[in-house]
This record gives sequence, C-alpha cells and structure tokens, in this order.
Amino acid sequence: MSALRISPLAGLLSAALLLTGCFNEADKNTENSTDSRLRLAMLQPPRSGLTPLSDDAFKLSRWSTAETLVVLDKLGEAQPALATKWQQTGENRWRLELRHDVKFHDGTALDAAAVVNSLTVAAGAAPKPRILDGVKLTAVADGEHAVIVTTAQPDPLLPQRLSSPQLAILSQKAYSASGVVDPRHTGSGPFELVQVDGTSSARLERFDGYWGEKAKASGIDVSFVPDGTARGAALRTGTADIVEAIPVSQAPLLDQRLIHEVPMPRTNTLYLNTRLGVMKDPALRAAVREAINRQQLVDNVYEKRADVAQGLLGPALPWAAQLRQPVAHPAAARKPAGETITLATFSDRAELPEVAVYLAQQLTAAGFSVKQVVREYSQIETDALAGKFDAFILSRATVLDSGDPVAYLYSDFSCKGSFNIAQLCRPEIDEALQHASAIPAGEARRQAIMLAENQILATDAAIPMLHERVIQGEAADIRDALRDPRERTLINAATQRNSQAD
Repeated sequence: MSALRISPLAGLLSAALLLTGCFNEADKNTENSTDSRLRLAMLQPPRSGLTPLSDDAFKLSRWSTAETLVVLDKLGEAQPALATKWQQTGENRWRLELRHDVKFHDGTALDAAAVVNSLTVAAGAAPKPRILDGVKLTAVADGEHAVIVTTAQPDPLLPQRLSSPQLAILSQKAYSASGVVDPRHTGSGPFELVQVDGTSSARLERFDGYWGEKAKASGIDVSFVPDGTARGAALRTGTADIVEAIPVSQAPLLDQRLIHEVPMPRTNTLYLNTRLGVMKDPALRAAVREAINRQQLVDNVYEKRADVAQGLLGPALPWAAQLRQPVAHPAAARKPAGETITLATFSDRAELPEVAVYLAQQLTAAGFSVKQVVREYSQIETDALAGKFDAFILSRATVLDSGDPVAYLYSDFSCKGSFNIAQLCRPEIDEALQHASAIPAGEARRQAIMLAENQILATDAAIPMLHERVIQGEAADIRDALRDPRERTLINAATQRNSQAD
C-alpha cells in the first residue's frame, strides 16, 4: 500500500485557500480600486482581549491606535508624543507636560485626569504590566495639562519606561469597574479600533480628528494567522498587503522584492555553567568559544538570514558596534580530552534543536563528548536556571520594554540575576552593571553598558553566536510601512499604497 504524497505546491495552495476565508471581509472592502484600506496578516492572535496591560499592547501600538506619553528614537532615547516635555524635579519625581490638542476616539479630551487614571490602573494591575516589574509608581495631576510621576526608588529611565505600549493612555471610558480594559473607540492614534472578532480579526478606521498627520489609508483590516505557510501564501497571492514574521522556510518561495529583513534585538547565545561541572574551568570555556563556527550556523540553520554575533548586543542597537572594544580573554584555551558536555535547549523555537545538532558536531570535533537534551521550554527552564546543564542554547531578547539592555544584562549576568543560567557571579560585573543602571539615558550610559558587556564576554560565561532577523512582507504597492526592530510600530499615518500617493 503506497503512502499518499501531497506536493509542496498543493500544500501552499491549501494554505492560500484557508487564508482566503480570513480576508473575505477585507476583500469586500477592496473590490473598489479606489479603496485605500490596508490588509494586515499578523502572527499571534490576542491573548488577553487586547488589553494594553498585557503583551497585546504591542498590537495596539503597531496599529497606531493607542499612544504613549513618549516614544523612543533609534538610539532608545525618549521623544515627545502625548507629552511634549518632561523634567526630573526630584530624585524620585518627574513632571510631564501634556499636549493640549488631543482628542480620544470617543470625543473626550486628553487631560491630566485621563493620564493619571491610565497610569494608576497599570500600576495597580494584577499581574502588573511587565514594564512595571519591581517598580512602584504613582501619578497625580498638576493642573489640567501636567502630571507628576513619582517612583519609590530613583529611576533615571522613567521617560523610556513610559514609552512602553503597556503604558498607553486611553480614554477613561476604556476602564470598567470590573477591571476590564476595552481599547475600542478609546485610543488617540490616527486609527480607531472599532471591531474585534475574538482571535480571528480586527477592524480599524481612519480617525479624522487625530491631532497629528491624518492617516493616508482609510482603515486597517487585521487577520490573525498563526500558520507561517499561510502568512507566506497571503503575501504571494495578494490577499494581504503587509505580513508579519514570515518563516525563513517560506522566504525562498516569495518574490524577494516583497520581503524585508529587520534586525531584531535578539541574540542566539550559548550559556556555559561557570559554577558546576566541566565548564567551571575557564580554559575549557575558552575552548568552547574557539570551537564554535558561527558562520556555519547562520548559513545552514538560518539560511543566511541572520548576522554573525560580535557581542551580546547586535545591529538592532546601532550604537553597540561603534562603542565595542576588543575583549581581553584572561584564560587561554586548552585542548579538551574527551570531557562530557551536556548541551541543552528547547524545542519551542524550531531552529534551536538544529543549532544544537551543529554545535554538538563542532564541539565533538574539538575534542569534547557531547550529550544533547531537548525539551519544551516549560519543561526545561527550571533545570536550566538550577545549573543542571553544562551548556544551554537560548534565543534571548536583549532589549526589554524600556528600550535599554541593562535589565537584560543584570537579569542574566549579575550575582542576584533572576535568569542567570550561566551561574555567573563576579563583583566587578555587578559593580559595572550598577554603575550603568544609575546613569541617565544617553552616551555615557551606552558607554557604561558596553564596558559591562566587555567584562561579561571576558568570562566566556556566555558566547553570543548570531543575531536574529524577522522577515516582514510588503506588497509591491505598499509605501511607508515601518520596519521596527523593537516591534512597536508597523503601520502609521503615512503608510499607504503607491496608487494613493499624489
């Protein structure tokens, strides 16, 4: 009895047909050639009803419907948005002045009471938005168009913290007594969220009362398409104008003019256990570092759609390479004599087990004996944090919600770090991280961050291998879609089809 074979082309056609249903409503809206709506295929459906107090906030930000007091520029420095200026008026106290010309989508005006309400709800939420982990924040009005924000501890990054989509400012009508936050008709951006169909779709309309540049597109039709093959088919068949996160495996099948690679603040790193087992020996950690062929990983696992790592912080932070200094490794590598390494990773990210296979081959060739362990992340994290593996492969976000890498470095490499897989504890590194964390945002802070990175790399506790990219699809007639490494922006007021341009 022969097995039934389905050709790759048939699979792709099936995916396209399945996706067509997702965009039926959008297709009805685009039958008229003069229509200017944008059709967007997104990777993940809402997980928390699109409340801005969760990671769903990043969807609201990418649709330009909910706005924050400040935004970040390419260097991660705060720029005006709903707040026009801010000033630190005390060690723990900041004063922010608000725009006077902002209307929410429900017609109410932005004022200090609305800002205080949004920040107070976020600060008291359970669970708290991730951006407020470990931060006690209070906000009070200072007249009608200014607010005072106070933190329990000095926070030089408070303006950057307020840029997080999780601290978006919504009309007071968004917040119910039951704790539910409804972003429909309550944002302030150039697009108004008018309809959400569970985890399948959302609809936004242009908001003509927007305080800034009016949107070129008349609206956005969003479909949530978790299947990567289907998202690739949506771009190829023209059923979507903008497509999030196209899998590497789909990229060769698409018109290369329609895909754009965006560097991500995410580094594929090999963590080595500095406290227990054979990797306690700095000379063997150095041998691991010298054995790794990063280019082979980039070429074969990521099909050349990644960047070879020179440090922990990659091209998504353009200032890092400019400030990076050569690392002076104090320990010389010694030839392994068959020492056994337990190399672990997780299967949730499809490329990591494949990275483990290549690393095992490279380390075996260098003289190690390698045992591989691969489990789902939920089943392996506890053992990794407890130091039960000699080496652990992790795809790690290096810039968290504030747009600054200090929190990541402290979490992963300080003595009290909550995510210290490498079991690293060096007083000089803790001192360097504490010094960096106390400096206000700017050039001096960036220099201190790179000094801390240099000291971490000198221990060989973490060996950065490659920096990941995300592949974004854009139809040939789409103009001014945003390609944001932080994944905070995607469509703004300027995004449109070429046919709409004057």
